[in-house]
Amino acid sequence: MYGTITLACMMQRAQQILDDPFQNKGTAFTGAERAALGLTGLLPDRVQTLQEQVDAAYAKYLAIQGDLPKRQYLMGLFDRNRVLFYALFAQHVVEFMPIVYDPTIADSIEHYSALFDDPQRACFLSLDHPERIADSLRAAADGRDIRLIVATDGEGVLGIGDWGVQGVDIAVGKLMVYTAAAGVDPACVLPVVIDAGTDNPQLLEDPGYLGRRVPRTHGAEYFAFVDRFVTEARTCFPDVYLHWEDLGRAHAAAVLDTYRDEMATFNDDIQGTGIVVLAAVLGALAVSGQRLVDQTYVCFGAGSAGCGIVEQMVSEMRQSGLSEQQARERFFLVDRQGLLFDDDPELTPKQRPFARRRDEFAHPERLTNLAAVVDAVHPSILVGTSTQPGAFTEPIIRAMADHAERPVIMPLSNPTKLAEATAQHLIEWTRGRALVATGIPAADVEYQGVRYRIGQANNALVYPGLGLGVLASRATRVTETMISAAAHSLGGLVDPREPGAPILPPVAQLRTFSRTLAEGVMRAAVAQGVAGTTVAQPERAVSDTQWSPVYPVAQTARPTESDTHPQG
Repeated sequence: MYGTITLACMMQRAQQILDDPFQNKGTAFTGAERAALGLTGLLPDRVQTLQEQVDAAYAKYLAIQGDLPKRQYLMGLFDRNRVLFYALFAQHVVEFMPIVYDPTIADSIEHYSALFDDPQRACFLSLDHPERIADSLRAAADGRDIRLIVATDGEGVLGIGDWGVQGVDIAVGKLMVYTAAAGVDPACVLPVVIDAGTDNPQLLEDPGYLGRRVPRTHGAEYFAFVDRFVTEARTCFPDVYLHWEDLGRAHAAAVLDTYRDEMATFNDDIQGTGIVVLAAVLGALAVSGQRLVDQTYVCFGAGSAGCGIVEQMVSEMRQSGLSEQQARERFFLVDRQGLLFDDDPELTPKQRPFARRRDEFAHPERLTNLAAVVDAVHPSILVGTSTQPGAFTEPIIRAMADHAERPVIMPLSNPTKLAEATAQHLIEWTRGRALVATGIPAADVEYQGVRYRIGQANNALVYPGLGLGVLASRATRVTETMISAAAHSLGGLVDPREPGAPILPPVAQLRTFSRTLAEGVMRAAVAQGVAGTTVAQPERAVSDTQWSPVYPVAQTARPTESDTHPQG
């Protein structure tokens, strides 16, 4: 009886190892490891190297037709074996980014409930049960030292709106990019979704929807739940860095402002987009030779992302010598009602500081659309976060180019079907003078003998390196100086001498420039006194923090003949 119980316990432990993506090596377990861990006979006999596993997994990936099925295959691999998944990702970053993340992730989110197969170690928090938050966080962590949480409520997902609990996929995807781009240890991260209901009628009417099929909760009850979540998360994980993602317009800025001076926290839609756009502008100005403080900026789409961008640009202009008022006068925000005016009762708190007076214009009543605003203010920078496909029309772009020698134009809305313009059109309509970045991957543009490479203004260029710097320095806050350091580190990687060069570095170099960003952020954290640890050598501290997809050797394993002479 004793022997039977012992054997059962060993088999249970062995199966738990194979079911744990942080421990599982699959066919890469050596003979000694299999013997020590009770895995003998539970795997095919051959011992493979990690590279052999990567090659086999990639061959399976190539055989799959369609982006969403490819993503499902990769997510299955992610669920089974984190090291193998990230080793494969590292060798195919450019190819996999649009599959694992944007734009394919939008399809995954829209079909999440129907496709649901595995919770992917996310934490699901229901507004119906605030008393369960702490227990849920601990259960999801499962003893792991959580240093980074990406939290969402799924109200403002990408450009596709309210997808409720299905927005958890964006939290999972963001954390994948943190690891692939910056080497954040996947064992120390936790995706969290706050299920506050949904106002999406498609989900409310769908009996298969996996979230709470009730209208979305707003106001005091929502903020009280978020506050309890933040309190419990800091209690469970004292060193946690809290990244907010895809909160709705009514909540995003308020939540960030509540906690930004209390802990290390960051909202990617507000700050991340602002950093990458600032970096792109800095890269563009390096090409044109112009000054930031001389630019006139039109933002089409004045939601969380649009307002976050202009706030970041204003902060940078202030650091460049302008007063707050002087800086704000360089910005014109356009939303569904046209140019934002200060007598509009529907302005949000983030929009109001940028609203203009009607007496500034001879005919303010005409400024009800983007074309009229461009004609009136002659912008040198035009950024779109509107989710209005094709909004940057040929007449608008030609009118802008009539008054700007090197217009900076960024159609940032995604996925692809929501982009304000294509890079091809922008280059052609401006006769090659536009300095362009897009929110989605864009092919090179050939125009009059010049090959224009288009930078992708993807937040993935920024938030992984920023987060790595925060984690490596154990920063207690994320300051404006740290954010500026990240933008300058990224913008400084552009080569202004190369014809057709992109104004942002390519995704292929993510791992390299994420380190550069992290080191700049660390230096800023130390200089401002918000680093939680002594940092004598930022480069060394960043390197020591980074994780690499390599199998560890089990401490109990001893080499055997089968390890040194694997079969096959």
